[in-house]
Amino acid sequence: MRVRLLILLLVIFPFIGAMAQQDRIKFTEYDLPNGLHVILHQDNTTPIVAVSILYHVGSKNEVPGRTGFAHFFEHLMFEGSPNIPRGEYFKIVQAGGGELNANTSQDRTYFYELLPSNQLELGLWLESERLLHLRIDSTGVETQRKVVKEERKQSYDNRPYGSILEKTMENAYKVHPYKWTTIGYPEDLNKATLQEFLDFHRVYYVPNNATLSIAGALDIDSTKKMIEKYFGDIPKGTKEMYRPAIVEPVKTAEVRDTVYDNIQLPAVIISYHMPGQGTPDYYALSMLTTLLTDGQSSRMNKSIVDQQQKALQVMSFPFPLEDPGIFLIFGLVNMGVAPADLEKAIYEEVEKVKTTQISDAEFQKLRNKVENDFVTGNSTMAGIAENLANYHVYFKDANLINTEIDRYMQVTPADLQRVAQKYLTPENRVVLTYLPKPTEKN
Repeated sequence: MRVRLLILLLVIFPFIGAMAQQDRIKFTEYDLPNGLHVILHQDNTTPIVAVSILYHVGSKNEVPGRTGFAHFFEHLMFEGSPNIPRGEYFKIVQAGGGELNANTSQDRTYFYELLPSNQLELGLWLESERLLHLRIDSTGVETQRKVVKEERKQSYDNRPYGSILEKTMENAYKVHPYKWTTIGYPEDLNKATLQEFLDFHRVYYVPNNATLSIAGALDIDSTKKMIEKYFGDIPKGTKEMYRPAIVEPVKTAEVRDTVYDNIQLPAVIISYHMPGQGTPDYYALSMLTTLLTDGQSSRMNKSIVDQQQKALQVMSFPFPLEDPGIFLIFGLVNMGVAPADLEKAIYEEVEKVKTTQISDAEFQKLRNKVENDFVTGNSTMAGIAENLANYHVYFKDANLINTEIDRYMQVTPADLQRVAQKYLTPENRVVLTYLPKPTEKN
């Protein structure tokens, strides 16, 4: 019996190792002379390709009085070029059978096209056009000013609970540029001149501040030639880039605020300062949010939503920011429940983590969930292209797409308890209570 088992293990283990090696995401990366960083991942499973470009500029690269520039450029970058008529960018991609999108965060601006693989060159041409020849004129600026104002109304000002992130960041940060949200303040964009937008573009939207990440059905050698053709002659940026070295002071007292909004049900939002992404404590706190609210069987959902029925919904998540971010808990108060009662119930669950170490069975379930989420995040070409770019820009190590899960797996039950005790403290938190606006009397 033991001999059979040994033979079986000798046969299976090399096979498992080979399968694990096959699952690793292989990629090629290099720099062009102008500083553009290129990452290529070949996967011929499906005839699609994701073409993406990440600019290392977000709202934290802005200054007080001129907020919202990075997000504004997310819109302005679709204004076309001398070779792309205004308003035609989306039409060109759709005519090629593709789709596209973009997003801006506190730390980056990201664009991508998902195309049939035979349209790879189209994606490269489009991205090189706006990198080299972006149209920035008064017509485009005024058009996008209106667009951003309308977006703010729909997403922040007129949406129930829409100001949560803005109010949270304003209360959590006093000196760091994370204190304003990516959309910025409308008065800043109203005052900004065309020349200021031109200057911002010349500083940040240059090859040496960009990462071109492509994943899908491609040939590495021919793709390199096309990249050289479209990006090789673009001049390197020469302007100094503002990289804030501002350190937010350690909080020493709880901050509380009440916000009256056009809502039907109150909400409680609790945020704690936490370390930046990539630090050991970040991984432990990230896993802690999964333990508390990720899924119907998570602790707060079982206790606060199902059993106590004090909330209709409870969520928690870490903000994975380049500089120290926040650990946020959001609870939507159930009808007939006082916000203070929901807040108390949340703290009780937090205290349980601090005082009682997680069981082996629950910890294994947590590890399984985290590992599954990590694998799922790399299951599409768009996800792979974005993750490769993120890992390079934030960590200078694109191979973390294969190995970052090891950092999560190094977290222990004792680490979860320790970080809860260290960071989830009254003096380190901001508490917002959202209440319905009082009914106006006739």
